[in-house]
Amino acid sequence: MITLRKAAKRFHTRAGWLDSWHTFSFADHYDPEQMGFSSLRVINDDTVEPGQGFGTHSHRDMEILTYVLQGALAHKDSTGGGGVIRPGDVQRMSAGTGVAHSEYNASETEPVHFLQIWIVPERTGVQPGYEQKSFPAQERSGKLRLLASPDAREGSVKINQDAKVYGALLGKGERAALDLQPGRRAWVQVARGAVDLNGEKLGAGDGASLTGERKLALEGTAPAEVLVFDLP
Repeated sequence: MITLRKAAKRFHTRAGWLDSWHTFSFADHYDPEQMGFSSLRVINDDTVEPGQGFGTHSHRDMEILTYVLQGALAHKDSTGGGGVIRPGDVQRMSAGTGVAHSEYNASETEPVHFLQIWIVPERTGVQPGYEQKSFPAQERSGKLRLLASPDAREGSVKINQDAKVYGALLGKGERAALDLQPGRRAWVQVARGAVDLNGEKLGAGDGASLTGERKLALEGTAPAEVLVFDLP
């Protein structure tokens, strides 16, 4: 079964310097029917104005992935982790027993557009940690490239959950597929462009859950950037 979560149905926050679309319930936006999918809790599609950002704030017991689509995002946290995240980079912050961090647009002239993803860890109270890796476009072009996994396989960042996150850049007519093991579920998020997912049409900002499907098949119907989550 495939269930669509269309872009226009997402929650929306507009706060001057921040334009954010929330796939699932977040902050003041609450719907008990939209509290995430499996261990995937948050997908926020954020655009931050030049020189602006999120001041220091705290998290705990969450795996947080940041994926930049355009521009550059500066990160600093209490684990000592920090740097600038650009398109092609994936940053993982394990909040664990508690971490404080800030995120700011690294540019004074251009906006930054990024996805922030929260995955519920399989156990609480882990040691906080930070990791950032780059996945060049050629590694994601025309195929699903593993970006995050529980065992850091294939050079992916390591997350504390039995979940795998893939990224793909698909040209029009390009295809990529993923076999889903029995009992596994999946979520597809279209960051930009448009795809066909097992016969369903998805555009930018659209998401879809897959339950009871044995295969996930994507085809670009326009140049697209897609994230795929293989979930317990």
